[in-house]
Amino acid sequence: MKIRTFAAAAAIAALAITATGCSGGANSGSNDSSGKTLTYWASNQGTSLDNDKEVLTPQLKKFEDQTGIKVNLEVIGWNDLQTRIQTAVTSGQAPDVLNIGNTWAASLQSTGAFMPFDAAAFDAIGGKDKFVKTAMDTGGVAGEDPTSVPLYGLAYGLYYNKAMFKDAGLTPPTTWEEMVADAKKLTTGGKHGFSLAAGSYTENSHFAFINAAQNGAEFFDASGKPTFTSDGVVDGIARYLDLMQTDKVVDPGNAQYDNATKAINDFATGKVGMVLSQSNANSSIASQGMKDDAFGVVAFPAPAGGKDVATMVAGINMSIFKNTKNKDAALQFVKFMTSEATQGELDKPFAALPVLAGVTPSFTDNAELAKTFSDIYANKSKPLPLVAAEDQFESTVGKAMNQMFATVASGGTVSKADIKAALTTAQQAVEAAG
Repeated sequence: MKIRTFAAAAAIAALAITATGCSGGANSGSNDSSGKTLTYWASNQGTSLDNDKEVLTPQLKKFEDQTGIKVNLEVIGWNDLQTRIQTAVTSGQAPDVLNIGNTWAASLQSTGAFMPFDAAAFDAIGGKDKFVKTAMDTGGVAGEDPTSVPLYGLAYGLYYNKAMFKDAGLTPPTTWEEMVADAKKLTTGGKHGFSLAAGSYTENSHFAFINAAQNGAEFFDASGKPTFTSDGVVDGIARYLDLMQTDKVVDPGNAQYDNATKAINDFATGKVGMVLSQSNANSSIASQGMKDDAFGVVAFPAPAGGKDVATMVAGINMSIFKNTKNKDAALQFVKFMTSEATQGELDKPFAALPVLAGVTPSFTDNAELAKTFSDIYANKSKPLPLVAAEDQFESTVGKAMNQMFATVASGGTVSKADIKAALTTAQQAVEAAG
């Protein structure tokens, strides 16, 4: 999930000039929010934009019935959302409330365009402590009042084909080394042990982060300076590339897989024994005819002796534009959307993990699967860097890895020196952007 880092001063200046252009309702200055209208931009979470509208509309009607506040909904696809937000930030023609990818939080906070959730704002939505700490940690820059709160949770897991594992006499892996050994045994007869979205810069950047985190490495230091070329980062990326390059458990054709669904479909149709995917993969798996009891999920394993990090903290957050004329109504809406009742209605159709503490997952009827993903999300996850340049990290590092996989797929070799050189270029680009 990417968005260009904006120059904060320019964004704030633009907002100051155009603050009166906010597209929220005209009523303001009253504690009585009834009769107002909010504009809400929702991200595409379901199978289509229309599917999102079908899921959300009944909930928005409930909110209107309860509060008298009408919500004008617009569902925006991920390919368009970054441009729409950028335009809203710089023009002031903004919705009242919107969804953001939680990895955008720090980058968006740096624009100054979003309302901080201070103590009073958290009180208005039911308290900060109602959220799972892991989810709340993605709200914005550490040590500052966040400008977003969790809405939907996601996490990566290692999906494995139970029948293929049984036939090969394998048990689910608990270390990276076991995982590679299992994948090698499953790579036979035209099938492979693994499928990867090796042409997706978002997926590649996520696994660059996770593999580096397993080595105890960071992409940014405490001051926010990029540290892309450290040994732990280089070694983590090399380990991931080697699934295709030296272990040869990934079909080289996966270098052309520019989204996760392609890798998931290979798993669901029995072409591969394992796939790394987020917890919302179940609908894609089911669409290919694979039953829930045909696969299992374990945490993405670290190398022996490595850090127990199995996923970045994935998911969707909600933000309120600072220049809304409907702050009280917007806070009521965020409270409603993050209430246990509404979350219970939305988590299953959107295959989301709970972001509320103590809530039982409803995204699946498989209790074992729910328990596994809940544990991964709560105990084996780490947020992507909470810095303004996070978006640039994902873009530069992820696209560099796309090229590395393409090199391997075409018969070339990518050494650790090559990886370090590519990361040096990526780091210089981030530094130049300021």
